[in-house]
Amino acid sequence: MKTVGRTVAPLLLVLLAAALLGGCGSHAGRPALPASRVAVDRSLDMRGRMVAVFIIYHARRLLTDMQDGQVLELVTDAYDAVDSDLRAWCHATHQTLRQAEPGPGLVRYYIEKAPFRSSGKKLAIAISNPGLEELLTPLGLALTAALSGSDVHLIFQGPAVRVLARGFSARLSGWSWPFSGFARDGLAEAGHLPPQAKLAQLRELGVKIYACGPSLDHFGVKRSQLAYPEIIIGEYAVFLDAMAGSDITIVL
Repeated sequence: MKTVGRTVAPLLLVLLAAALLGGCGSHAGRPALPASRVAVDRSLDMRGRMVAVFIIYHARRLLTDMQDGQVLELVTDAYDAVDSDLRAWCHATHQTLRQAEPGPGLVRYYIEKAPFRSSGKKLAIAISNPGLEELLTPLGLALTAALSGSDVHLIFQGPAVRVLARGFSARLSGWSWPFSGFARDGLAEAGHLPPQAKLAQLRELGVKIYACGPSLDHFGVKRSQLAYPEIIIGEYAVFLDAMAGSDITIVL
């Protein structure tokens, strides 16, 4: 079992991303794409989104509704991180990346649909911090693992149980909290959905979500305020059982 320690994205990086990405979340107004040179069955234009897990989530949704052997044309901005993640995801899920065709500032990927199967792997993540920055990595990893067919268990403890309450809105920590709205907008433009939206995607993908009962009481989150009825409430024995047999365990 591998254990990964706590990592936090620098505040300045988030604010810079918000500043640079604001207003570029849509490809409205850009020239229409010329017709594909490869026969495709469905197309998905993700230009303007720079978060790979956001792109992969929507690509998988389309592929799920397609027949084996059909081809999805996926268009993204030319961005190394997205390219690497798409290739890794196709490899992990046995989808065939038939071709990656670069164009002016963009790349067209042609993905041939194959059956989605369980990877046989298990990921457990324990989250203690509800900060805007601090939630990016664990929720992104959980989504990517679930999209790749892993059995994912997501544990919220300490102040992070607030994330599970209806209407929760993440904010920056400490003195920078007044800039939270600015950072949220910039991240959303790039493809980082709010935590509540990511939790909805995780539920859709079958991820099991846990909450620490004493933490709910201590931080004033009532059972009636929880966003989802199937959240498993427990303590350490329940969490250890959820972590048992994990290929990767992450505690943040």
